[in-house]
Amino acid sequence: MATAAASLPAMAMVEGQGMAQAPAAPREFYQLRRYELRNGPQTTMVQNYFAHALIPALNRMGIDRVGTFKIDIGPETPTYYALIPSTSAEMLLTLDMRLPDYAEFSKAAAEFWAAPATATAFQRSEVSMMGAFNGFPKLIAPKPTKRIFQLRTYESPSYAAHAKKVGMFEGGEIAIFQKSGLTPVFFGHNLAGTRLPSLTYMLTFPDLPTLSANWSVFGSSPEWKEISHRPGLSDADIVNNITNLYLSPLASSQI
Repeated sequence: MATAAASLPAMAMVEGQGMAQAPAAPREFYQLRRYELRNGPQTTMVQNYFAHALIPALNRMGIDRVGTFKIDIGPETPTYYALIPSTSAEMLLTLDMRLPDYAEFSKAAAEFWAAPATATAFQRSEVSMMGAFNGFPKLIAPKPTKRIFQLRTYESPSYAAHAKKVGMFEGGEIAIFQKSGLTPVFFGHNLAGTRLPSLTYMLTFPDLPTLSANWSVFGSSPEWKEISHRPGLSDADIVNNITNLYLSPLASSQI
């Protein structure tokens, strides 16, 4: 995991592009935890950790809307994710030092937390930090019905290009998403982690056919075609890689 200090240049560059205006609501930060697993005991161990240790502890700390997911379509399966929102970046950055302070957590997490080298809880774990867009400052959890989720990351060739892409979202693209049935859960600047500069966002749908149909509506939208054909705003100019994952919520997920 990159340190908080390492994220400061990224934050400064983003703010230098005029994207640090005070939002109408408190801006949230997001920690995204990724667990690369092997089929077998690890999947059960991580699901138990999420359900009986991590989420109850986070809720006691005042952190709600915690999402837990597994990859359905994408590389390196099985892979699980935990999405943790908070208005405090410090809270998220120090979670692993705070969690053991809760006796209930330590007891419930013991199998996962202290798994031996001969029976590890995961193959590798990665943590990234995000700051919410000004134009979408708060995670919106969908209604608790059967859902799938799409997690997309756009990498840009420079911080200036990244700022332009964020500007496209805040200047109209998010509204076109919503009009087209692409329901956002969150949008975030990636502040610490890998593949910077980049942004990550999550969408939700009732099923795969709806996902495909609504993306088609978006792609054929006159408003989208107008925005995306403005000089300097094509993907070739400001986006050099897109990662696209399809997720489903685990039983423990609050999203």
